[in-house]
Amino acid sequence: MGITKKNFGSTEGQEVSLYTLTNERGFAVTITNYGGAVVSLKAPDRNGRFGNVVLGFETLDEYVRNPRYFGGLIGRHANRIDHGKFSLNGTEYQLTQNNGVNHLHGGFRGFDKRIWEAKTEDSVLQLEYLSADNEEGYPGNLRASVAYTLSENTIEIDYEATTDRDTIVSLTNHSYFNLAGGGDILSHELVLNADSFTPVSDDLIPTGEIKSVENTPMDFRNSRPIEHGGYDHNFVLNDYDGSLRLAARLYEPTSGRVLEILTTAPGIQFYSGNFLDGSLIGRGGVPYEQYAGLCLEPQHFPDAPNHANFPSTTLRPGETYRHNSVYRFSCA
Repeated sequence: MGITKKNFGSTEGQEVSLYTLTNERGFAVTITNYGGAVVSLKAPDRNGRFGNVVLGFETLDEYVRNPRYFGGLIGRHANRIDHGKFSLNGTEYQLTQNNGVNHLHGGFRGFDKRIWEAKTEDSVLQLEYLSADNEEGYPGNLRASVAYTLSENTIEIDYEATTDRDTIVSLTNHSYFNLAGGGDILSHELVLNADSFTPVSDDLIPTGEIKSVENTPMDFRNSRPIEHGGYDHNFVLNDYDGSLRLAARLYEPTSGRVLEILTTAPGIQFYSGNFLDGSLIGRGGVPYEQYAGLCLEPQHFPDAPNHANFPSTTLRPGETYRHNSVYRFSCA
């Protein structure tokens, strides 16, 4: 086990670094403290050949200009908030509107566009960031801490946050996975531990309904190929109680790679890379076409502050927000 550090350039007059966590089996994950982005993740196929299984860029400048959140830490509140508005303690707050009239993934400069303070210890990379009161419209000074730990065949992400005023928070990671290491993800086979999902309007805002997946294209309770794109939906994980449990299993038949995601969050967003269009050029000069990667984002529900029937994302002084997700790799 070990961590190496190297320079990744500078932006806003600050130096940015790349941190690579490796283990004795050859697993390696590289993370930058610019937005906490997972830049690469190398895992073996069924023949023992290692390959990168996440989409990413070669330069810092590409991450600064990245419009699709590749690998980034998402906050202060993941996903969409209707018209960027929510009420808390009788006060209405207006967040920045960076997705049409809606607020998405923390605003114009969410946590994925911030430089985090980094510390390393043994096999753990710890990132910290102080989000100031009224940043992107959010109330309260929020101190966020995210730890990445690589063990035998897993990457664990532990999120914590505290505040000095009542606020809202939902953190996640926005890595795009492709277990084949190239091509599209439509032949990947997916299982989601979710009997229901949250339907959305045309602009992807939840209606407030929680609907059964039965007899819908959202039914991934049994393993099946993705086959078609168009997914950008929150799935309601079964038996949510805040404990760590299996949320998703992704299998790629050509390589044999398997990714299992465990989380303490109440939901997981499945996004099939619909908005990729070939305009972004990844490592090795490869354009990221539609469906080049998929996201499985453990998180609270989109627009949660505006739906009393969704698990609350309110955080108050004296409380600690905690969320744990584990990405476990194997082969079949």
